[in-house]
Amino acid sequence: MKHPEQNMSQQEETLKSSSFTMLDKYLTAKIVGISPHTVKTYRERYWQAGIHYVRCNSRMIRYNQELIIDWVANRSNSPECHQRAIEAYLASLLSNKPKTRGRKPK
Repeated sequence: MKHPEQNMSQQEETLKSSSFTMLDKYLTAKIVGISPHTVKTYRERYWQAGIHYVRCNSRMIRYNQELIIDWVANRSNSPECHQRAIEAYLASLLSNKPKTRGRKPK
């Protein structure tokens, strides 16, 4: 059986290996210039699960730094620009890449 510490470090490594930086609520609050409590409020009202943030387990939530900053920059004047950023993020995920067919190279 795996220890919780090992499992958490594997999840954090997965988040670090993505092309987008994932942050905890304290770093997110500092970058955006709001309180950690306001981060929770924004998460509940404005941000989308799986896009702006990821719930790794019941106690760990990580926020997508690039999309949060883009949301702050575009939320009032051009939400369609932020939608393009979301689409670019979703397209960059490995799960959205087409499967390669055929034989594997030797």
